[in-house]
Amino acid sequence: MELRVTQSEDAHILIVDDDRLLRELLTGYLEPCGFRVYAVADGAGMREVLAREPIDVILLDIVMPGEDGFSLAREVRARSAVYIIMLTANTDVIDRVAGLEGGADDYLTKPFHPREVLARIRAVLRRSRPTVHEVAEKPVA
Repeated sequence: MELRVTQSEDAHILIVDDDRLLRELLTGYLEPCGFRVYAVADGAGMREVLAREPIDVILLDIVMPGEDGFSLAREVRARSAVYIIMLTANTDVIDRVAGLEGGADDYLTKPFHPREVLARIRAVLRRSRPTVHEVAEKPVA
């Protein structure tokens, strides 16, 4: 299993894609943005990282040898609220709906620009920040 990890204090991103070049492209783009990035090729690698690291967002390919991204997303969703962004070359609406209904928070078709991936990661991460009402309800020390 190939695993590449970088250091950062920001969100932890897990890339699960059998395409080595795509993993390298996304890792190279996301690292300088301050993310801690883990990149693996399959479900076994995904499980290994999830067992030991606090992942905030999973970028999950749908079409991979062995286990597909749909089954992996259902597995993750059954035990975690981690954000999942599905990545695929499939443009069929049925696949997009299946991915979203299967637990994905977003769905991105290939080819895509790494900047769009970054924007989508930031968008899902904003959901975990406290709302104005939550901040207002906390007592001031």
